[in-house]
Amino acid sequence: MTIEVLHKFELDEKTQRRISELYKQLNSIIVQRPLHQILQEDNHVLFVVCKEGDDILGIALMAMYKVISGYRGMVEDVVVDEAHRGKGIGRKLMEKLLEEARHRGLDEVMLFSGHHRKPAIGLYKSLGFQLRPSGLYNLKLSE
Repeated sequence: MTIEVLHKFELDEKTQRRISELYKQLNSIIVQRPLHQILQEDNHVLFVVCKEGDDILGIALMAMYKVISGYRGMVEDVVVDEAHRGKGIGRKLMEKLLEEARHRGLDEVMLFSGHHRKPAIGLYKSLGFQLRPSGLYNLKLSE
């Protein structure tokens, strides 16, 4: 089992299909964007995968951006295949994202998680994440 950064030049139809299948386990309603759009250099998204042989068992993404208050990362789309949960893959994916965040000089890493996702929240807390006492507001610009 390896944890590695996925690069645009590694994309093929099989990888796109497998990641699409994994993402549907996280959210089957959202229409997914093609990976070649996500992995463009100007998009500033780090895409980490857990592989066993040529199979992808899990993914985690982090969008990175600079604002006046600092250089931040936002963790997105962490999902481990249902058949492989409970094996520490989510932790390894998150540890790789945090390692990359430190290496790149980020000041802060944030994430959102549904209150019903108890195992994920337990993982995030064990890694040092803390719940902020603030609200999140959003406005859907497209459906």
